[in-house]
Amino acid sequence: MKAPISSILVKQKSLELGFHKVGIALVGCGTDEEAQRLQRWLDKGYQADMGWMANPKRQDIRASMSEVKSLICVAINYYTPHQRPESPEYAKISRYGWGRDYHKILHKKLKVLADWVRSQGEGIEARYYADTGPIQDKVWAQRAGIGWIAKNGNVISREYGSWVFLGEVLTNLELVPDSGHTQHCGTCTRCIDACPTGAITEPFVVNADQCIAYHTIENRAEKLPDEIASNLQGWVAGCDICQDVCPWNQRFAKPTDVAEFEPYPENIAPTLAELAAISDEEWNRRFTASALRRIKPEMLRRNARGNQINSH
Repeated sequence: MKAPISSILVKQKSLELGFHKVGIALVGCGTDEEAQRLQRWLDKGYQADMGWMANPKRQDIRASMSEVKSLICVAINYYTPHQRPESPEYAKISRYGWGRDYHKILHKKLKVLADWVRSQGEGIEARYYADTGPIQDKVWAQRAGIGWIAKNGNVISREYGSWVFLGEVLTNLELVPDSGHTQHCGTCTRCIDACPTGAITEPFVVNADQCIAYHTIENRAEKLPDEIASNLQGWVAGCDICQDVCPWNQRFAKPTDVAEFEPYPENIAPTLAELAAISDEEWNRRFTASALRRIKPEMLRRNARGNQINSH
């Protein structure tokens, strides 16, 4: 469908709604390279227990919306400059989970954007996602010029480093696309060298089964594998090691203006002891409206205890 609105107007509206970056990618002008790369990753079993990663819809964006012509890709900066205490009695929670659940914040803004796109003319369709559908959001963010997929698998933007959440609106409008982003990791291997479990098996390839973030958030087993438990380094919810050492993050991270991403006070410096014994009720109170609700109370206790056992 020929667009009755310009890409410039779409971008203006996106920025008005509080997104920090916006870019547009056309469907059908890319190659099958990304689909093949995903398939190779799946063939190696690097998705671990994340069965949804093998959803065939990930290989073809039209499976999510048959008439899609363009993707409006957005990014929002979530960085807050608070620092965790380094003392070993403290538990470490990944920055993405410090404040309010990012899904709620992105979905609210994306819904307004999608409604606005639909309101621009007869027959316009728009559907939005934010880490909730079978969309290769990093691939599309790179195609739309938001940033590039780094050696640790995260999208890095020049303005905010990798401290960004991604979302997209699929539409049947043919919008003017942006140029895809070029790669700027160069010869740097800091993320690879810093990973205590060797999860980045080669540049741009992460084996979830060796990743601390995967095991602390997704692994539902009663006990963590020994090679993970012995390398947790205090992490109980996600892991930011590869982001913390990234030169782009060290140089370009800037505090977000989204108040909801400010940390809940108890999330910056909880102790391992308190989380190892946290009750279901206290977990429920502490992690209201938090992305960390994905880590069930028994998992949080397991992660904290794993750190305690292996720190002695």
